[in-house]
Amino acid sequence: MTKKILELLPTELTNYLISIGEKEYRAKQIFNWIYNKRSSDFNEMTSLSENLRERLNSDFSFNLPIIEQKSISQDGTTKYLLSLADDAKIEMVLIPNEKKNTLCISSQVGCFRKCEFCATATLEFTRNLETYEIIAQVFLAINELKETKLTNLVFMGMGEPLDNFDNLVKAINIMQHDLCFNFSPRRITVSTSGVVPKITDLADTGLKIKLAVSLNSANQTKREELMPISKKYPLTELKKALIDFRKKASYRITLEYVMIKDFNIGKEDANALIKFMGDISCKLNLIKWNAVNGLKYEAPSGNEVERFRKLMNVQKSAVTFRRSRGEDIEAACGQLAAKNVH
Repeated sequence: MTKKILELLPTELTNYLISIGEKEYRAKQIFNWIYNKRSSDFNEMTSLSENLRERLNSDFSFNLPIIEQKSISQDGTTKYLLSLADDAKIEMVLIPNEKKNTLCISSQVGCFRKCEFCATATLEFTRNLETYEIIAQVFLAINELKETKLTNLVFMGMGEPLDNFDNLVKAINIMQHDLCFNFSPRRITVSTSGVVPKITDLADTGLKIKLAVSLNSANQTKREELMPISKKYPLTELKKALIDFRKKASYRITLEYVMIKDFNIGKEDANALIKFMGDISCKLNLIKWNAVNGLKYEAPSGNEVERFRKLMNVQKSAVTFRRSRGEDIEAACGQLAAKNVH
């Protein structure tokens, strides 16, 4: 069974090349072909000897997902339905915004966490994505953008990234390596529903990234209703983990708050949220809930959004309202479900 070239760090490829009697510098050449010239065919790598190309073909594969469908929103957002080698389906989303191009990356097929307001939760959890399947999404996105630069990566697609911890960490190391995609840590955000032990583990890796937390309520009872994970890791434990994470991190934490009509946007909700944020170095992203067929919630009106935002503006942390992109193609926050294949 061939190994996947896209899940190798430079040191691992170098060790492989030495083991077959090749020079170390060949690793830099191969990575230049893959990550700068965006080649997914060893036969194109003409700076390598024919023997080495044959050996690479024998020992490695790219296994890039197949783009089964592209849906383009009126705002320019593009959702991709990808088919993996085992026929599993995931979605990734490219979001253009002035000078930025952000890729929303999936980390799992389905999701185990079953958040009540999210379309991905309606799928059965099938499996974690392998490291190369995470990297492949970036590779495909760069190819799709052609000469336009991919600037930001957010792990906010299908799945809970911290439930796929080892593959996530390795993928980010590859993304940040200067011989690979060379992404700045400030351009990579990992979003979690609040897997407390893994937030601690992530801080302990020393990996530099931005952390976002899908909070959605600072009231324990309400958060449990929305997010079953809060029963296992209550808000008190989550807050402690975030304070500890911030002590070891380079960047402020982002709290994401999906606003749901008649549920989490009252004065008491604002007060609970202000209290929760009080001693965490963080910023707050307010997001209007995006409709998902079959779910019982409703999106708030523009006036209701504005009223809640004004309630939140009394505290010192930065508060922004993030307009969802790609809602008309079901590519917005909470809408990814690869459902058009079911």
